[in-house]
Amino acid sequence: MAETVNERTRKVKSILVTQEAPTDPNSPYFKLAEKFGLKIDFRPFIQVEPVPVKEFRKQKIEILNHTAIIFTSRNAVDHFFHICQELKIEMPADMKYFCISDQTSNYLQKYIVIRKRKIFAGLKDTKDLLEIVKKHKNEKFLFPCSDIRKNDIPDFLKSNGYQYTEAIIYHTVAANLSDLKNVFYDILAFFSPSGINSLFVNFPEFKQNNTRLAAFGPTTAKAVKDAGLILDIEAPLPNAPSMTGALELYIKKANGIK
Repeated sequence: MAETVNERTRKVKSILVTQEAPTDPNSPYFKLAEKFGLKIDFRPFIQVEPVPVKEFRKQKIEILNHTAIIFTSRNAVDHFFHICQELKIEMPADMKYFCISDQTSNYLQKYIVIRKRKIFAGLKDTKDLLEIVKKHKNEKFLFPCSDIRKNDIPDFLKSNGYQYTEAIIYHTVAANLSDLKNVFYDILAFFSPSGINSLFVNFPEFKQNNTRLAAFGPTTAKAVKDAGLILDIEAPLPNAPSMTGALELYIKKANGIK
């Protein structure tokens, strides 16, 4: 009979976070490692590759026919302006930018003088961003994104009758993880279905055994279960809105810490 999550609750000593290492020395991950004496490593399971200009042209998108651009990540910002540079397109001063967060909007200064531009930023997620977009229904939106992306923004724009164009400007692919073949971690923490896909691209014979899996968000959780794996740690939780919060709750239980 298959083990239940409770039966799989064993002491945690090591965690692999399938993202880039935080640049902030005060990251909650570092605090978690120090607090519980854990080994926490970071390794992106996916990477992005730019769409070649030749491939972009096949989409027959006229960038300057749009009046507003939606950015959901710094990757999107980088690859969008790279395409513009290749096509020798300069953004007009009246172009509007709708960014998912202040972090993303501030990143625009790498490419434009932001104090002279019309920039709108959500607090932290798509829901916040779309609340702002609702106030600008007459814009012609361009949504630069990956070939693998969530449906929330396109679905909202389409169902509410907005003028918009989706532009595939980068591909999300599995990273090469061959050096991890014989490395074991107590917990693997995932943040997207693409990360789960990368796991099996790199390790087709992967057996979960005693490895606990953590997933952030419902689509990642579903990908874990659809792959026939056991989801041990799900985030966010009502009492733990972050991955580190969910991990801490699990570690306290697994390691017998009050």
